[in-house]
Amino acid sequence: MVFDTPENFLGVSRSIGGKSWVDRLDLSGRRRAAAIAQRHDVSEIMARIMAGRGVGIDEAETFLSPSIRELMPDPSTMTGMDSFADRLARAVLSGEKVALFGDYDVDGASSCALMLRFLKNFSLDIVWHVPDRIFEGYGPNIPAIDKMVDEGASLLILLDCGTTSFEPVARAMERGCDVLVLDHHLAREKLPPCNALVNPNRADDLSELGYLCAAGVAFMALVATNRVLRRSGHKDLPDLMELLDLVALATVCDMVPLKGLNRAFVVRGMEIMRRGGNKGISALALAARIGGPLSVSHLGFMLGPRINAGGRIGDAGLGTRLLSTDSEEEAMGIAASLDELNAERQAIEAIAIEEALAAAGAEIGQGAAVHSGEPPILVLASQGWHPGIVGLVAARLCERFNRPAFAIAMGADGRGTGSGRSIPGVDLGAAIISAVAGGVIEKGGGHAMAAGVSLRQDQLAPFRAFMSSRLGRDVTASRARAVIRIDAAITARTASVEFVNSLEVLGPFGMGNASPVFALASHRITHADIVGKGGHVRCTIASGDGAFIRAIAFRAATSDLGKALVRASRGDPLHFCGTLDINHWQGRQQVQMRLIDAAFPA
Repeated sequence: MVFDTPENFLGVSRSIGGKSWVDRLDLSGRRRAAAIAQRHDVSEIMARIMAGRGVGIDEAETFLSPSIRELMPDPSTMTGMDSFADRLARAVLSGEKVALFGDYDVDGASSCALMLRFLKNFSLDIVWHVPDRIFEGYGPNIPAIDKMVDEGASLLILLDCGTTSFEPVARAMERGCDVLVLDHHLAREKLPPCNALVNPNRADDLSELGYLCAAGVAFMALVATNRVLRRSGHKDLPDLMELLDLVALATVCDMVPLKGLNRAFVVRGMEIMRRGGNKGISALALAARIGGPLSVSHLGFMLGPRINAGGRIGDAGLGTRLLSTDSEEEAMGIAASLDELNAERQAIEAIAIEEALAAAGAEIGQGAAVHSGEPPILVLASQGWHPGIVGLVAARLCERFNRPAFAIAMGADGRGTGSGRSIPGVDLGAAIISAVAGGVIEKGGGHAMAAGVSLRQDQLAPFRAFMSSRLGRDVTASRARAVIRIDAAITARTASVEFVNSLEVLGPFGMGNASPVFALASHRITHADIVGKGGHVRCTIASGDGAFIRAIAFRAATSDLGKALVRASRGDPLHFCGTLDINHWQGRQQVQMRLIDAAFPA
């Protein structure tokens, strides 16, 4: 195979989407790929994909067969873990009443269900609560904590929240209830006064496990707790490996990097999930009308949005109930409710997105191209937006206009709650922590790529100015690196079911382990049409030898790419690039390319 220089893959310096295509590998990377292929007996394309994700020659074997046993460090390397495990084990041994408080997203629901399933093994009395997004907001609140303490809880565990919850934690402690925190959100230097706070992103944690989601942290905590119980002579301990389906679900849906231990969690968790042991996951897959075996993309695009729908516009506790139930009948009922809520969420979301795109387009133009004088960050607000869908609106704005974006739902009282989404290289979470510390907004936090805020109407303009000033240079730098990195050039004939299946050993793909991007050189579109409410462009791409592949460009109908695809159906040759997956339909398997971009041959 002949490789182009890294600056010019297939000669594409500017594509239809306005980007350059480059080889993911430089010269040293190509040499490393050749060595991996030779030493580990894998194909040249597989070796290129591995090398393109930073896998070294000596690391390839572990990458091909990720093992939790080999990749998981001693949980005690995490600050606060020993104190956490000792206190939870004491609650188990003495039969205390335990209260759980979780977040309302997939990670929070999975973390809460993980802890519920663990504690049920010991027949403890458990109460749990997931806050209503609209009426309670994010994180622990004093009324909810008072209620659980009034019900007799002597130990409160906060899951996927709590790192910045000073007053609610202090309230529980004042009332004689011990507090444990399992979280992964960015932390301030000062932490709330509790018995133990385990968060790999706290400043004094040296575990280098900050890429874990909350469910991953919770799993590590249960491993540590099991160890304490075993040493105390407790028998019949739960098999924690059987709970990895929940960790896999949360890891994929929370979009944390799929590297190292996370990757091992997802690989093993998917095996368990496909066995159908979790009644809730199986019922939701059925409600989502998923054909074929569950895949990582099913979790992110079909199961996750349905679980989140409960927290966005319905009962926030539905996700936890679904994932923790052992009743098939209850699971089927909850799954049906979540499916209905998801359809309702999609309708609400579509209206808000249309309004947001129009507002942003009027401010900075209709596309993702960069123009001088434009705001580097979008901050939009509306009283008409449902607080439960602002994260989805922000994600669409970020995608369309190639810059960080915040969508904020303002209430009649002049207070708003919103979500932000970012682009690579622009750390929203750290900026939000600074905004809170500086009094620019009332409350906020999150990750590098996603964050949440609470603010007043009069803080909108100062917040917009603060974020633009703080992150403007990072946004400019990120845009300057706007290229598409290609893993390899193939043909439509190469893209067989067998070829795509052979790449599964390199997965799961997602954040931190990007899906391979393949280029089709000088292929032709034989048919193209617009389908779906989202305006997707579906087409058939043929190579010169008569082979063809189905392809789809999501939400592309009004974009330059979508228009070019429809025009190219007259037969003009194009270069295409995208990712490959397999559609399962009526017992048949068919390869599909998810188009990212296209370019005119030089």
